[in-house]
Amino acid sequence: MAAVDIDIPVDSEPQFCIPGELERQAEVFKEQGNVFYSQKAYSDAFNCYTKAIDAWPKNASYYGNRAATLMMLSRFREALEDSQQAVRLDDFFMKGHLREGKCHLSLGNAKAASRCFKKVLELEPSNREAKQENKTAENLMELEKMANFGFEKRDFRKVVFCMDRALAVASACHRFKIFKAECLALLGRYPEAQSVASDILRLDSTNADALYVRGLCLYYEDCIDKAVQFFIQALRMAPDHEKARLACRNAKALKAKKDEGNQAFKKFNFEAAYQLYTEALAIDPNNIKTNAKLYCNRATAGAKLNKVNQTIEDCTNAIKLDDTYIKAYLRRAQSYMDTEQYEEAVRDYEKVYQTEKTSEHKHLLKTAQLELKKSKRKDYYKVLGVAKNATEDEIKKAYRKRALMHHPDRHSSATAEVQKEEEKKFKEVGEAFTVLSDPKKKIRYDNGHDLDDDGGFSGRGNSVFFSSSLVRWCGIILSLRKTCPRCLRGLHRVNVWASQIAIRLPVSLLCSCGVYTALMFASS
Repeated sequence: MAAVDIDIPVDSEPQFCIPGELERQAEVFKEQGNVFYSQKAYSDAFNCYTKAIDAWPKNASYYGNRAATLMMLSRFREALEDSQQAVRLDDFFMKGHLREGKCHLSLGNAKAASRCFKKVLELEPSNREAKQENKTAENLMELEKMANFGFEKRDFRKVVFCMDRALAVASACHRFKIFKAECLALLGRYPEAQSVASDILRLDSTNADALYVRGLCLYYEDCIDKAVQFFIQALRMAPDHEKARLACRNAKALKAKKDEGNQAFKKFNFEAAYQLYTEALAIDPNNIKTNAKLYCNRATAGAKLNKVNQTIEDCTNAIKLDDTYIKAYLRRAQSYMDTEQYEEAVRDYEKVYQTEKTSEHKHLLKTAQLELKKSKRKDYYKVLGVAKNATEDEIKKAYRKRALMHHPDRHSSATAEVQKEEEKKFKEVGEAFTVLSDPKKKIRYDNGHDLDDDGGFSGRGNSVFFSSSLVRWCGIILSLRKTCPRCLRGLHRVNVWASQIAIRLPVSLLCSCGVYTALMFASS
């Protein structure tokens, strides 16, 4: 506190001769105190003024001077008591009223401060210092009013702004500090809030408001058991502390629901776990960290119940609350993989790997990238309508079914546009079967490798195949012949050599058994 805020401690009121040895001794102590005060040796000045008061406690100026010293030592509550004693001894002691008002201001008691300054103005209407300090008190009242309004509207940033300005005047006001700390906690600025509360508790370990704010920080940092201890301690200090009571009740209820959900999940009762996590989420929407975990827990339970879309939504909500929550990213990425949303999965796995560069996360990212690459090719499994783990027989059956479905002869009466589309699908069926019926090609396809250089059909009209492919196609033709004796109608020639076979089949004469598929694909 700047010395200019306080007048010279020697009061200008005329001093009367003090009869007796005690009065003279008190005056000596006061003069010594004045010297120390001018040298800014405030502790020594305080001791001298205390001796003066002990020697002669009826002198208002001694209390006034000690009050000025205590203000310089930032001991405003003690200074307030001395100032009040000074004006009790002398109600016309203007410096006493001014100092009392300034102590009230520093302690955040704006109304009381204003009364003191108005008293000075009654004694001396032209007192400029009293006028200025009274304006300061009025501004402080307005700041407090704005802060209370902001708190009601949950505009906690505005409260912090108002309290910062208020504390520039009322630097010793614990109430303002606690109000600011509470809003810092509600804004998620826990270290700052804890620092303020801890500073106050070092000065006053029984401060219920500080205990409440300390518990609030722990509560919002998901240290619920420790938070409850602080709330209970606050209620011991102030049994009618409504905020501490409400926070304690919420903390206990939240922990109980979360624990019940966890127990249900461990017992594989996923439906019950899902419901319990939902109930826990409704207890306190402001508890960001705990709710992020609850959303992720519910997402895990939802995944077990095949609620894929809800799982993704819950993970997204968890990430909105805590964008560093790795488990939520991993859970959402897996759900994206399950729903073949590979670009989204890659994005989440990249975020995870950037945060934690482990071999496991790298593998997950590579897998997602591979699936994304594969998804941009034709999905031969979808073309045939089979699962990725389909057997060879299932692939053959699906091929025959799809070949018949899209055979051009079945759509000869359709429009040119439909015929073109069906012919395209017909070719895709043959292409899909060519790959999935060949174990080597299928493995390469499943692993995401490029099949362009694998060989296969080439040329147009008369097609020439490598022997391995020819053997497979001959096998297909012979197997289809059992189903349709006409499948080889129109076969002009089959030449078999040791390493290759040439097949000539006029497309127009082929029946709908599926051989047509091979030739259409061969000539594409």
